[in-house]
Amino acid sequence: MKIIIVGTSHPYRGGIAAFTDRLATEFVRECVDIEVVTFKLQYPSFLFPGKTQYSDAKAPEGLSIARKVNSINPLNWIKVGKEIRKKNPDIVVFTYWMTFFAPCFGKIARVIKRNRHTKCIGLIHNMIPHEKSILDKMFPPYFVKAMDGFVALSKSVLNDIATLDKQNKPRVFTPHPLYDHFGEIVSRDEAIRHLNLDPNYRYFLFFGLVRAYKGLDLLIDAFADARLRKFPVKLIVAGEFYEDPKPFLEQIEKYGLQDSVIIQNQYISDDDVKYYFNTSDIVVQPYKSATQSGVTQIAYHFEKPMLVTNVGGLGEIIPNGIAGYVVEPNPSSITDALVDFCENDRRETFVDGVRAEKQKYQWSNMTDAIKKLL
Repeated sequence: MKIIIVGTSHPYRGGIAAFTDRLATEFVRECVDIEVVTFKLQYPSFLFPGKTQYSDAKAPEGLSIARKVNSINPLNWIKVGKEIRKKNPDIVVFTYWMTFFAPCFGKIARVIKRNRHTKCIGLIHNMIPHEKSILDKMFPPYFVKAMDGFVALSKSVLNDIATLDKQNKPRVFTPHPLYDHFGEIVSRDEAIRHLNLDPNYRYFLFFGLVRAYKGLDLLIDAFADARLRKFPVKLIVAGEFYEDPKPFLEQIEKYGLQDSVIIQNQYISDDDVKYYFNTSDIVVQPYKSATQSGVTQIAYHFEKPMLVTNVGGLGEIIPNGIAGYVVEPNPSSITDALVDFCENDRRETFVDGVRAEKQKYQWSNMTDAIKKLL
């Protein structure tokens, strides 16, 4: 079997690029003939809100990654499609996560499929973006029509696909596998020392790029509750702000939390991820909207309890009261759960639950789903 993955990959940074590389690595392990075709231009710089699109990590070993796709050049899409078509792969997997790429991926797929052999599969992280625009009604149907089948990472995404796929093409839900490429579990003491933190405090972690829909404002409101202030806890916010940080900083100052909230406004390198997770007692995802989250799968890998809000697919993979909490997206509900976590010392019980649950999220489940669609 020959498979080509089209989507973001090294040297680009971020969770979806990491997902592509890890998926390709799993196919290599299974002795599949696998290539990755990624971007030579992913976003025009004026559309990218962060400091850089690129990772400083080493390229993953053993992978064939070619930078070919220009996301804004239709002539390039035809060229790339013809190059892939000549290789006559059995499957081309398109890792899709936002409307911007629908025209590019849709055209490449149409050119490829003229060989009447290759099947194109959409591996869908998000079908409908969190920050919606009028383009969401125009472009995604073009991409969906070009696919022969779909793998969705959450049931909510599967439902979103159904609203666009009028031909009822084959589609399956397979949960986001573990992000297990950030290194092994290290001791809390080692992690605390590395981050130069006070070991006398317990730490809650908000991790990843800061965007409005991720609800950091809800978490700060919750953290200011007097019921939590009696415990020796601090909040770590680790990730680059894709929003203006000023309102969050003003919110922290309003509550007098300057000494209780640690802000790391930067992209966290792959080498440092393990220290933030192994420092923390619980990972908090107070999202206002969601499909699924790679942060959850990093937490599973490092065997950390989680608090997630009951939006999108987040609650599908966190058994409430077993591996953590599933709460409503408001400060009061978040506070209630965090107070319960501290007062009743739920950490060890939840860690046991996380260890049991993490066995469900193997990468072989994802590769099996893709091959079965063929």
